[in-house]
Amino acid sequence: MTKGRLVLVVPAGLCKSAPMSNLAEIEAAADALPPEQKQELMLLLAARLSAQGTRMPEPRKFSREQTAAWIAEDEADMQRFREGK
Repeated sequence: MTKGRLVLVVPAGLCKSAPMSNLAEIEAAADALPPEQKQELMLLLAARLSAQGTRMPEPRKFSREQTAAWIAEDEADMQRFREGK
């Protein structure tokens, strides 16, 4: 990525000649990006927000118990999926 410039690569047929004018159009274009370009976009937006003095939200904190419960639920869901249930 060139500093200060982001190039969006959009699959054929999704490109419009009019500039994106709303969040839904921007989200659709971002969805079409490969993962590494999505990461570049996220870093670019974070840098611009920071330069504008926008304060980023504080990281969320979860207890070990919450995390363990989510992992257990995910493992149980995966087991049911593998069993076709």
